[in-house]
Amino acid sequence: VQLVESGGGLVQAGGSLRLSCAASATTGSINIMGWDRQAPGNQRDVVARITGGGDSTNYADFVKGRFTVSRDGDKNTIHLQMNSLRPEDTAVYYCYAELRSGRFNYAYWGQGTQVTVSS
Repeated sequence: VQLVESGGGLVQAGGSLRLSCAASATTGSINIMGWDRQAPGNQRDVVARITGGGDSTNYADFVKGRFTVSRDGDKNTIHLQMNSLRPEDTAVYYCYAELRSGRFNYAYWGQGTQVTVSS
């Protein structure tokens, strides 16, 4: 599975950023996708998940009402619209994808994109 992320950067508090991730796989099918994040010295946290059909999403409490994850039709491309950003949102954001192959599910993460929110 290859995950290509884009859209990170530097923004002032209260601003917005949009992350994108395109996933591709040579075998199996990609189902659930989403975003995780990790700040220096912290554990990696789940930010958001979206189902294969894009019909169901869930979010970490710390981003509810501010972040929105979406999926392009039946494509394996997702976006994370981040509004009302706070300095504590500063982290490396990783795209997540779950591959279904046979009877098994495999988890993959992208290389990460830096999001920095200045106060």
